[in-house]
Amino acid sequence: MEWAEVLADPCLKDLPYKIELDHYGRIVMSPASNRHGRIQGLLAHWLRQAMPDGVIVNACSIDTPAGVKVADVVWASPDFVRRHGDATPFPQGPELCIEIVSPSNRTAEMAEKVALYLGAGAREVWLVAEDGGTAIHGPEGPRTASVFPIARPPTLA
Repeated sequence: MEWAEVLADPCLKDLPYKIELDHYGRIVMSPASNRHGRIQGLLAHWLRQAMPDGVIVNACSIDTPAGVKVADVVWASPDFVRRHGDATPFPQGPELCIEIVSPSNRTAEMAEKVALYLGAGAREVWLVAEDGGTAIHGPEGPRTASVFPIARPPTLA
């Protein structure tokens, strides 16, 4: 499948799952939880306050070599938005991509997403645990601090 077909399919509109495509065009679904959604909202609100000059997108679809992946929260600069508008999926990764690590996520899966977002052009990828612990990654590997003018997210409890 192509991403446009996923968006247009009425059978997929109201599923309680996060939908992505793998590199074969197959649908991959992850169960959604209210806790995950609440953390996503908290992160988006915090990012909006911390970096108000950019655009925040929840459930952001990004085209990668391994199919369309959906980052939980992203921050895109005004320049990124000028270049890509509301393209769906974005043809490259916004500058900051954040994934909330759920109990159902495997370590290898999250490492792959980090590599895919960075490979698609993201400058930084954050993996945020449900307890608020954050791992920051750049193209060179793990980072102790963000390259963006922000601190780690607040407690998410």
